[in-house]
Amino acid sequence: MSFIPDTTTLIQFAIATVILAITPGPDMTLFVSRTLSQGRATGFASMAGALCGTLIHTTLVVVGVSALIVASPMAFFVLKIFGAGYLVFLAWQAIAKGSAFSPEKKTGPRISLLRSWAAGLGVNLLNPKIILFFMTFLPQFVSAHDPNAPGKLFFLGSMFIVLSIPVTVPMVLAAEKFSAAMKASPRVTRVVDYLFAGVFSAFALKILTAQAK
Repeated sequence: MSFIPDTTTLIQFAIATVILAITPGPDMTLFVSRTLSQGRATGFASMAGALCGTLIHTTLVVVGVSALIVASPMAFFVLKIFGAGYLVFLAWQAIAKGSAFSPEKKTGPRISLLRSWAAGLGVNLLNPKIILFFMTFLPQFVSAHDPNAPGKLFFLGSMFIVLSIPVTVPMVLAAEKFSAAMKASPRVTRVVDYLFAGVFSAFALKILTAQAK
C-alpha cells in the first residue's frame, strides 16, 4: 500500500478537503440552483458531472506532476513554492471578497439528466480557478524524491472526491433550506471563509518553512 500517504498527511488533506467542499462556489451554486428549479435528480446529475471533472483534473495533475518530478525536481520545487503563493492568494480572496453563492430558482423547460451532468462537468473543467487549484494544491502533499508520488497524488485526488460526496449530497437533499439558511446567515458564510483562509494559509506557511530548512 505504498500509494497511501502517511496518517498526518491524510488528516491534513481531509481537513482541507472538507473546508473546501463547504465553501460556496460555482459548483455548489449550480447544484443548488438545478435542484431548486428542476428537482433533486437534476441536482445530483450536476454534482456527478462536477465530480467527474475533479477526477479528470486529478489524472492530468498526476501525469503532469509525475513528468515534472522525473524531468526536474527543482522545477517541482518551484511549482510547490508557486502553489504556496497561490494558496495565500486564495486565502486573501476568501477574506476580502467572500464566497460566491447565488443560486436562482428559475422555472423553465425540463433539462435532461445528461445535460445537467454535462453542465456540472463543464463548470468544473472550464473553471480556471479549479484547474490552478488542483495543479498547485495536490503537489503540496508529496515529495519530489518520493518514488510513489504518482500513486499518492491519485489516491489523494480520489480521496478528495470521496470526502466531497457526504458534504455536497445533504446540500442537494435540503437545497431549499440550505439556500435560505445561507442567504439569511451571512455570518455563517463568513466563518467558512475565514476557516478556508486559515487552513490554506497554514498549508502555505508549512511548505515555505519546510523548504527553507
